[in-house]
Amino acid sequence: MTDDAGVRRGYVTQTHTGAVSWDEALRQASAVGFDFAELYLDGATERTRLDPGSVGSAAAEEGLDLLVHLPFVDLEIGSPRDPVREGSLSEQRACIEAAAEMGAEKAVLHAGTSARPPEWQLDEIAPILLDSIRILDRFAADRGVEICVENLPGVPFTVHHLDRVFEETEASATFDTGHARVDGMDADEMADFLDAHGDRVSHVHVNDAREDADEHVPTGSGTTDFETALAPLREDWTGTVSVEVYTFDFDYLELSAEKLDAVL
Repeated sequence: MTDDAGVRRGYVTQTHTGAVSWDEALRQASAVGFDFAELYLDGATERTRLDPGSVGSAAAEEGLDLLVHLPFVDLEIGSPRDPVREGSLSEQRACIEAAAEMGAEKAVLHAGTSARPPEWQLDEIAPILLDSIRILDRFAADRGVEICVENLPGVPFTVHHLDRVFEETEASATFDTGHARVDGMDADEMADFLDAHGDRVSHVHVNDAREDADEHVPTGSGTTDFETALAPLREDWTGTVSVEVYTFDFDYLELSAEKLDAVL
């Protein structure tokens, strides 16, 4: 459960695959002793396939808080083409409304785009992405949901671009350890980033890997030095931390929770 430093722990569900239902994912979170579940609003749990009220009620019955991960695979909030971008923003707004209805407190947002070189340069795309972040952040705040922009591996916005998000928007951030590692950060540099930006990083994805890749192996089975990387979270930081493990095996999820607790 929540520790003295105010860190709450949970996990990113794999409900979008259809291999596990949203209600089973909530039961698993409760059985492990997590404080929350981070529900994917895509695929099998895309917003039109859910009854937000039922999700919220079930979470409350399990004693869980809720976060959501907004869809991203086919949405283009950074598109330089107005109709494409506006359609994507409209869908994200609808997802945020569903999140608010189920009582989710945070929504993880991928501020990325497939518009990239050689056709589009970052200096052309960044202002569009930042404007979309501001639009969604204001929309979500009006509904009691906190937008948390996630650093993405190799595409805008990487961990090396989050300074612009902090400077030019009021949005919070999700810091993904695996994505940061892909983009060249070692454990000490991750700790430095969290220490410097702990006031804006509201959520963390603990994404373990055996190499500089976006692997999402069970926490503790990779080579990421979380003891070092997450040290600033043990120093009066208040926020949420999700283990993000690509597994449907409950035992690996439970072990990942134990490994995370040992670090926190």
